[in-house]
Amino acid sequence: MSEIILSLKDASLSLDGNAGRVDILHRITLDVTRGDTLGLIGPSGSGKSSLLMLMGGLEMATSGTITALGHDLTAMDEDALARFRRDHMGVVFQSFHLIPTMTALENVATPLELAGHADAFERAEAELEAVGLAHRAGHYPTQMSGGEQQRVALARASAPRPDILLADEPTGNLDAANGSAIMDLLFDLRDRHGATLVLVTHSRALAARCNRVIRLRDGRIDDTAMPEAAE
Repeated sequence: MSEIILSLKDASLSLDGNAGRVDILHRITLDVTRGDTLGLIGPSGSGKSSLLMLMGGLEMATSGTITALGHDLTAMDEDALARFRRDHMGVVFQSFHLIPTMTALENVATPLELAGHADAFERAEAELEAVGLAHRAGHYPTQMSGGEQQRVALARASAPRPDILLADEPTGNLDAANGSAIMDLLFDLRDRHGATLVLVTHSRALAARCNRVIRLRDGRIDDTAMPEAAE
């Protein structure tokens, strides 16, 4: 039997806004097994990114439970969640979130140093080489293109050898050619490290590369489809 690495049971999310309380997700129940590549699709505003944030402990569920690797994320405080992400998860966003005063090498190595890895810079160099940026290790984010910055973000996310890799529209700020290259790298890194990948995307072609697809609509799971049925 496949190991369940992420599990959501009746997970809901509501947020307070200027117009009052808004219900974002409604009683989501979902299991993700080790080695899955799961695509989250659906129209804008359907809750895809919010669901990814719950999976990563970046938003706290209003109700229900979320477990990752057997740990109850809903019972952790912010510090515990940060440590858990550091040790077990890699997250890639549409925006690159690189530290502008650090070189590409430092952006990748610093989280590893903070996690206590003695080989932080050696590992960072290897990850930059894996994404084709060994020659840009000493460059700052402002000296790199958007595609190159996202490659650094991928290297940073994969360097800790995460069990779970979460990606939220990682090609959203890139042109078609760079976007395609980034997705190739993302799946290559996933295969190389054996991580479970959860991917938010609007792209049917990208969803088709996943072995499972979940379609969201109005904060609920609309249905579960095989990649070739994704819309």
